[in-house]
Amino acid sequence: MKNKQLAEVIIEHVGGKDNIISLVHCATRLRFALKDESKANADFLKKQAGIITVVQSGGQFQVVIGNSVADVFDVIMQLTHLNETPSKDAPSAAPKGVISKLIDLVSSIFIPVLVVLVAGGILKGIIALLQVCSIVHEKTPTFNFLTAIADAPFYYLPIILGFSAVKKFGGNPYVGMALGGALIHPAIIGMIKENIELQTEFFNIPIQLIQYKSSVFPVILAAWFYSLLERNFNKIMHDSFKKFISPLLGIMITVPLTFALIGPVVAFLSNSVANGIIYVYELNSVIAGMILAGLWQIMVVFGIHWGLVPFAINNTIVYHEDFMLPILFPAVFAQVGAVLAVMLRSQDPQVKALASSSALSGIFGVTEPAIYGINLPLKRPFVIGCISAMVGGGIIGYFKSVIFSFSFTSIFAFLQMIPADGLDDKFYAAVIGSIISFLIALIVTYLFGIPKDKKQNDDNETENYQLNSNQTDISEQVKTITIASPLTGQIIDLKEVNDVTFASGLMGKGAAIIPTVGEAIAPEDGEVVSLFRTKHAIGFQTKSGAEILIHIGIDTVKLDGQYFEAHVESGQKVKKGDRLVSFDIEAIKQAGFEVTTPIIITNSDDYIDVQCIFNQDDIQQGDALLALSANKE
Repeated sequence: MKNKQLAEVIIEHVGGKDNIISLVHCATRLRFALKDESKANADFLKKQAGIITVVQSGGQFQVVIGNSVADVFDVIMQLTHLNETPSKDAPSAAPKGVISKLIDLVSSIFIPVLVVLVAGGILKGIIALLQVCSIVHEKTPTFNFLTAIADAPFYYLPIILGFSAVKKFGGNPYVGMALGGALIHPAIIGMIKENIELQTEFFNIPIQLIQYKSSVFPVILAAWFYSLLERNFNKIMHDSFKKFISPLLGIMITVPLTFALIGPVVAFLSNSVANGIIYVYELNSVIAGMILAGLWQIMVVFGIHWGLVPFAINNTIVYHEDFMLPILFPAVFAQVGAVLAVMLRSQDPQVKALASSSALSGIFGVTEPAIYGINLPLKRPFVIGCISAMVGGGIIGYFKSVIFSFSFTSIFAFLQMIPADGLDDKFYAAVIGSIISFLIALIVTYLFGIPKDKKQNDDNETENYQLNSNQTDISEQVKTITIASPLTGQIIDLKEVNDVTFASGLMGKGAAIIPTVGEAIAPEDGEVVSLFRTKHAIGFQTKSGAEILIHIGIDTVKLDGQYFEAHVESGQKVKKGDRLVSFDIEAIKQAGFEVTTPIIITNSDDYIDVQCIFNQDDIQQGDALLALSANKE
């Protein structure tokens, strides 16, 4: 139920089902391709419980969910039926920029495929470990069965990518599977045998036949060409037979053309790019390792890291090893070290809980919760993590560590660096480099990267303010904006709210009220920026520019508007004291929900300080609640 409600909110605030061209997900984010991004409300989505943040990058509208992203994705697909009707608008509605197009293309094609590739890669690592430990021996039945399971996703990669690519390009994805299957059919493989290339012919057309098993790029370009043919055939053919004839003609043209031209040309270009990357790496592997490790998590923040994925996969297939993935290990474990330091140092139970779960996710290769939940908001831990990663990246670059199959950068991926003939210096360098980056980030963040406890900071800032007031006339430099209480009830510290998103201060500073009167009023003159469909949350902007979120109750979105009544509409101008929403406190409690209401200044970063100035237990509507300190213009 929780995932369904979150999915409904996301669909509504990305502009509705009709605004969605396509949707894929990676380990932590939903990646939307939208027809019109201006219809999406990123600011609103960022404030919702269950959403870590929103990133608009690479031509995609990315909603970062965290570990439960797959569950939310499944619900959205059920509600929108996107998987049933591939969008015909997808090719024409692609992002405008070349880089944006490429990032969107790569992520849309490869993200659905990575699950099976990573599973196969991890199993390859386990097989290598079993060989080193002399538990499994080569050419035994057990070894052959395990190898078949691990190799299958890579050997039949053209079939898997054929499905994913044709689906992305708007054609029939099952024809894409047949297209990939033709490239690795036993009749073709049997012609090549042990030769790398073979000169042959097709109806007297000369063909240079090469190995396509495990290939990456040829089938993708072939899928694009086939999809182009299918769409054009569908336009000119009658509805009664186009569903069969269009795929027939499309694949009959595409497969020979792929063998004759597309495959050899794309294979040559992809191998040339791979050789170029390796050449640059060989010029100075230490510097290359430091740069890639230091920039990786920054690329993750903007969602553009997927641009390197095809080349890493291509390297493992063409050269049976890849040097890029090991360099990323320190980048991941440095962020884990930084967030672990926050957990150890912080005195806030809510921050400790969020940091510990983020550290656990990071160990398994998912760093977005650590980045968006802790390290990036605190700034210094994120920067320290990136710099610490450079040290480990340099070490791994010096020893030129490699991985033998594709994987996510997680603790399991170390298994995939084990050579069949036993552990070597390259393996130990990757482990030691990752540990060093982890320890540097942990120690430096613990000593220098974390602000003092928030309460202590607030006390110190107040004390410093008073001291400075005795020396200079602060009133000439700072103006104070007072925000009144929209509720009547008992006031509590924001940290006491039973919701980590609010209690941690990630959404902004403010206060919380346990209401005794079921009515929320406008705290100041301003505008209702957003009114949640379920009426439990109001986004409000004052004339002075303060952005206020009034979130009535905890998890009350699950009530779907029951026991709430709205008296205003989104976009409506209101005066201080105007009634916004009324609600039935007792009914909400009987339904099993808290009525504790966080009142958040969501643009807290625009102010020098945000303080709760009401110093009694009970507050009335209209009483001064918050003081916002801002520089005078």
